[in-house]
Amino acid sequence: MTNPINQYLNQIQINLNTGVAKEHTHRPALVHLLETLFPAINAINEPKRIECGSPDLVILDTQADNMPLGYLEAKDIGVSLENALKTEQLERYLESLHNLILTDYLEFRWFVEGQSQMTVRLAEVDKAGILKPLPTQFADFQRLLDIFIHAQVITIRNPEELAARMAKIARLMRGLIFKAYQQEKTGALHNQFESFRKVLMDSLTVETFADMYAQTVCYGLFAAKCSALNQPFSRIIAGHYVPKTNPFLRNLFSQIVGIELDERLIWAVEHLVVVLNHADIADILKDFGKQTRQKDAVLHFYETFLKHYDPTMREMRGVYYTPEPVVSYIVRSVDILLKQRFKLREGLADNSRLKSGKHQVQILDPAVGTGTFLYAVFNQIFSKFMKNKGLWSTYVSEHLLPRVHGFELLMAPYTVAHIKLGLQLQEMGYQFDSDERLRIFLTNTLEEAFEKGSTPTLPFMEWLLNEGRDASDVKRDSPVMVIIGNPPYSGHSANVGGWIINLLKGLDERQNGAKIADYFQVDGKPLKERNSKWLNDDYVKFIRFAQWRIEQTGYGILGFITNHGYLDNPTFRGMRQALMQDFDEIYVLDLHGNSKKKEKSPDGSLDKNVFDIQQGVAISLFVKHQSKQATQVFHAELWGKRESKYAWLEKQDVKTTHWEELKPTSPFYLFIPQNTTLREEYEHYWKVTDVMPVNSTGMVSKRDSLAFQFEKESVKKIVEDIFKLSESQIVENYPLSSWSSRDGKIEYVKQSVVHFGIDESRFVQALYRPFDKRWTYYTSKSKGFIAWPVYDVMQHMLAGKNVGLIFMRQVALHNAYSHFGVTRNIIDNRAFYSNKGIMSLAPLYIYPTTDLLDSTSSKRKPNFSPNFIKDIATDLKLQFIDDGTGDLTRTFGPEDIFHYLYAVFHSPTYRERYAEFLKIDFPRLPLTRDKTLFQQLAKLGSQLVTIHLMEADIDSDSSYPIEGDNLLEKITYKNEKVYINKTQYFEHVTEAVWQCHIGGYQVCQKWLKDRKGRQLSYDECNHYLYILAALEQTLDLMAKIDQTIPEFPLP
Repeated sequence: MTNPINQYLNQIQINLNTGVAKEHTHRPALVHLLETLFPAINAINEPKRIECGSPDLVILDTQADNMPLGYLEAKDIGVSLENALKTEQLERYLESLHNLILTDYLEFRWFVEGQSQMTVRLAEVDKAGILKPLPTQFADFQRLLDIFIHAQVITIRNPEELAARMAKIARLMRGLIFKAYQQEKTGALHNQFESFRKVLMDSLTVETFADMYAQTVCYGLFAAKCSALNQPFSRIIAGHYVPKTNPFLRNLFSQIVGIELDERLIWAVEHLVVVLNHADIADILKDFGKQTRQKDAVLHFYETFLKHYDPTMREMRGVYYTPEPVVSYIVRSVDILLKQRFKLREGLADNSRLKSGKHQVQILDPAVGTGTFLYAVFNQIFSKFMKNKGLWSTYVSEHLLPRVHGFELLMAPYTVAHIKLGLQLQEMGYQFDSDERLRIFLTNTLEEAFEKGSTPTLPFMEWLLNEGRDASDVKRDSPVMVIIGNPPYSGHSANVGGWIINLLKGLDERQNGAKIADYFQVDGKPLKERNSKWLNDDYVKFIRFAQWRIEQTGYGILGFITNHGYLDNPTFRGMRQALMQDFDEIYVLDLHGNSKKKEKSPDGSLDKNVFDIQQGVAISLFVKHQSKQATQVFHAELWGKRESKYAWLEKQDVKTTHWEELKPTSPFYLFIPQNTTLREEYEHYWKVTDVMPVNSTGMVSKRDSLAFQFEKESVKKIVEDIFKLSESQIVENYPLSSWSSRDGKIEYVKQSVVHFGIDESRFVQALYRPFDKRWTYYTSKSKGFIAWPVYDVMQHMLAGKNVGLIFMRQVALHNAYSHFGVTRNIIDNRAFYSNKGIMSLAPLYIYPTTDLLDSTSSKRKPNFSPNFIKDIATDLKLQFIDDGTGDLTRTFGPEDIFHYLYAVFHSPTYRERYAEFLKIDFPRLPLTRDKTLFQQLAKLGSQLVTIHLMEADIDSDSSYPIEGDNLLEKITYKNEKVYINKTQYFEHVTEAVWQCHIGGYQVCQKWLKDRKGRQLSYDECNHYLYILAALEQTLDLMAKIDQTIPEFPLP
């Protein structure tokens, strides 16, 4: 009898001899070989499924309900398997499939958990296409197949490992679903997509749908397995085990995973079933109902899942774990406020009803996640039944389940929350009746509740509509009194629905035109923010939703932990005023921990976040009890190490916290303490944007590495390439992600360069960083070579000789305020640095021309408001001239004012005295009535301006004594020497000069750091020596300015 392997090779040879054999030609021979050698298996090869992205062959065990045993991926004879392993397809398979063979029909490579185990080659093939069998390898081949087919999936007892495996399979499944959807124009997947879009999320994309579908399948199977435990478990019967406490998932899951599962997805779902059947679920679940200060086991499971599934989802959906001490503080505080402010003796456990028959204390977590807050609510309520456990089950059925609600948009946490809270109530002794459910709904909190009359237009919509109707009842009609949670924070919000955006802007169709809270207005006037992006952060939208929901009820309590940016950021002043208008009491506990600001405790020690995030956070409690008294705002703060914050939060609550009452006033309505005496003094000064009304932020290139160059010839070469090359060639030569960004698209840049041409006058220098000019190509066109050229202001820096003041609004840094500068050039928007805000430029002179190339006009005028000039002229009894400088005895000019303000802004006392105000708004300029003081400060300011423009002839003690290659390798400061490599250094650099900051940058370090790897030229070395001298002189002049100013306010 012929050996099956020889038969197989003979058939391969026959196929090759045809001269038209392709990869799929050999599949039948391989299937026949496998099923001949191992009769108990079934090797499935389905072209439709393969087109969707599954492996070529799935090996099923016919003696175990066709359970998947492993997978084969076949490439054509002659294809490099090494190269195949580097493809995205194989990387995906190796990551998610535990038992895989990769073959070219002659060589077989076996992988377990992505690791190579064994390789066998059955034959070689020569250039003529003739096979040369390798009989000595036949026995090894049969052994490889035997081990492959009988390989056992390792039992999973670790929740982390199971979460990671589920995530990898979910990611694989997401890709399959997306591809399957694209392969057809109609069908079940399209119907399901439309249902989700119409009911759940109007802005739903196919990518998001594929994600939702994959998570539904994965977490539905997980939930089913958790219920089944050691019972027989398969895909077909899994729906039977989905908990009845989650009817939506039970119905949905049964429909999409049971007998109606898309045949192109079956193999992947079956693979997950195999993994779950090899998981010790009882062992994995043993800690799911328990929490510790550090970690909730359920949340840890979900975070691990997200880490392996899609880390970016945490940013887009703002998914973060809430530490138990934070949750405890909020829940216990809400309990106390219910008792004290609303006279509800049982607090959260109150079971009183309204006249309508509904419970009064309706509780909602609008971003329920995995149920952390509701878990704490259940615990808080259960603690009141320690002596009356016999009443507990009746209480849960009649007074707990009907009034505790949660909303969640993501399928995975939604399912986990049901599992977690169901297990918790079971551990507390409660058994669910067949028709009872946990009132956690799959819904988008920030989408408008749909009308009750909605009827399904597609069969799949019924389950979604039932879930949506119940969620809408809570969102729109239930008298929700308590809203708690940790809403997502993401500046790149994925929630852009019209309803919540309208709410933010004070529009609600249900109010029939009545005025409601508007976050984009303050004192009845528009904010006029240049960049109101942060008002669209998700956490702001959730606060606005909660405020609206409690407005509908008429009273209630809101308890959130959120980003603490809204407490003092000027952009949120309308939001703060709106909250004060609607709530009677506001309690803000600032937990700080903002590593972006490099926050430190008042004693100088490190300050840590309670989360594993950079953004500082705050606990906020808002109480509305229909009082007619003025709103009271209270503030407290917590600094220090994470553990000390946890310990404090566990012991304290709203009653024991030491609160400081604030008096927020117009225009900022700050929710942080301020020195009110100094604020009144400071607010009498002129705001710099009122002094110099023509001003703007710096320009934004969207591609700094391309747009700003050290040499003119470098940027010219880039522009010439863009002018002559095709778009594809440009992208190939200059690979940048920004070519596809909204305002940086390659086609826009190409069009702009072609339109303006290679014009020498457009190659100009820009101030890129302090003392650091770079060459760029500048035009007036937005979305061109420079994405945002800010032409309306920058044109004045190019139309003729000019000088501009650089300043900032909002600064968040750990070091002293240093955000003033001067330039004769156009500027980049990051010429100064801060984690808040963007710097601004105000030209001293305004030119009438709008043509960059026309620099002949001299009819410029000063950029000072008439009222400001009038104030100075009156105070100093001097006459104003509209250009240059005056004699300062009878006259004063624009440059005298400029030099004066530059000196005042460089006063260390000014910067320290008004630091808390400088950090939140544009600087303000104090004026003097003392003519002599004005003269002295103008003179000192003039010296500073000249030095900072690099137009002064100054000497320095610093030197550059050692010969070498000038290669900037490693920057080190030691013993008053700044080393650029092992042997060369700049010497006599004092600590004060080395540490000197301008515009938030440590200048000496930053200038060198940006040139690391360059060989410094003669001019560059001299330039750095000038910087050292300039900083030395700056520090001296700042000290002289302080000596000159007798006091603040100025006399």
